Amino acid sequence: MYQTAWALKPDRIYHQTPDSLGLAYTTRVLKTADGFSINTWTYVPNATKNRHTTIILACGDAVNMGGYVYQANALSQAGYQVITFDYRGFGHSSDFAMNPNQLYYPEFAEDLRTVVKAARQQFPTQKLGVVAFSMGTIMASMVANKEKLDFLVGEGFFARPQEVVSRIMLQKNKEVLLPAAARQYPRLLPKIKCPMLVFAARADQITTLADSYDLVAQKSRHRELVTYEGGHTTGFMVLSRQPVTRLTYGDLYVECITAFLQKEGIHKT
Repeated sequence: MYQTAWALKPDRIYHQTPDSLGLAYTTRVLKTADGFSINTWTYVPNATKNRHTTIILACGDAVNMGGYVYQANALSQAGYQVITFDYRGFGHSSDFAMNPNQLYYPEFAEDLRTVVKAARQQFPTQKLGVVAFSMGTIMASMVANKEKLDFLVGEGFFARPQEVVSRIMLQKNKEVLLPAAARQYPRLLPKIKCPMLVFAARADQITTLADSYDLVAQKSRHRELVTYEGGHTTGFMVLSRQPVTRLTYGDLYVECITAFLQKEGIHKT
């Protein structure tokens, strides 16, 4: 499972792959506009529930896409085609020099943008959205501000990076750095036009519930909030039917996504 490091902690080793769950998938390496290779896995959706919708997972600041196999499985079993990818410097993507005390690099948004464009080209008839976690919500918001997405789902949403850095220092006694572009980031959020579903943990002291309320309130329509009892990015585990197994992991979480997309008219079944 994934974890949050509150600064960059890239992992080059895949501790889990789709093969370990017996999942059908394909590997594809994409090239960014600035010359980096981005490794991706595309999970085949459950054929009996195929929703003709592609979801790209935008990971957090630690591990790599191997830490999101269970999340991808839950979505693919519900009929979604899922694409996961490694940011530059993570997993099997190109090397990228990083300061481990940095919260994120804007270049990661170019990696996600490359995956979005490739998915649009490869699957032109499908609806396309991003499900983002923690730091990945910054990348997803930056991309959604420029590229056409049919929907955006975010958990542990970064609404105010500078306040997040202050909270990390207060709660974790850890100094974290931000790129200069972080000052402009909050201005992008009200401009996102696609429907947004936000998952927020009531006990999250870093990307707080109040932040998510404010984010959703920026638009009177097409933004919804799902709250749960738990900590930062524990939604898939918490929103699972008991007992939690491979088959039930994240099933209630995925049902929330499906209900939202149906409400927004993105798919009917």
